[in-house]
Amino acid sequence: MNWRLASRLSVITLAILVAVIVAVISTKADQQAANPSTPIDSSGLLGTDLGGVAAPDFHLIDQNGKQISLAQFKGEPVILTFLYTHCPDVCPLTASKLHQVVQNLGSASQHIAIIAISSDPKGDTTASVINFSKAHGLLDYSNWHYLMGTEGQLSPVWSSYSVYAVPEAAKSGVVDHTTALFVIDKQGHERAYFGGDFTPDQMTTDMQILLKQ
Repeated sequence: MNWRLASRLSVITLAILVAVIVAVISTKADQQAANPSTPIDSSGLLGTDLGGVAAPDFHLIDQNGKQISLAQFKGEPVILTFLYTHCPDVCPLTASKLHQVVQNLGSASQHIAIIAISSDPKGDTTASVINFSKAHGLLDYSNWHYLMGTEGQLSPVWSSYSVYAVPEAAKSGVVDHTTALFVIDKQGHERAYFGGDFTPDQMTTDMQILLKQ
């Protein structure tokens, strides 16, 4: 074979190989973007990796008048979120999704805790919280805790989780706040973060993983 022809064939072969590698990488990236259930945590968790830092503790009163702290749930995975009962859109949807997670887990749901912290200290009353919990199928779930307090009690918790909540700017009962769900493991470490677009299947998967750890 002519050495010039051989050289050209080598260049063409290399170009084809590079093109194939680029196409494979691009396809994987597209699949990752199209499939939010692809694990991005080395343990298989589906939410945004939070690095396993210690979750800030808190002490607040739930809908049953009981004082609740994060520390008391050591040994159980925790889903922590921030809601308000008069929310017209994302909060009711989040609560309904969490109800679906409880149903998905079946009897295993008794070994996780779901905690909602109020972002509306004036609007969230015991009565409104009980009605909200009932409306979204969470009232009879023993490990559901909707925590309330004054703005002075709640705002340090919002800050410690970098959650934005501005109840004093509320108009017509609407509170400007961050939609956030934190997945906390049995040791009290922040493991993953979800926004309001999470799916019940994603959260169910993360809880199943943490229950086994």
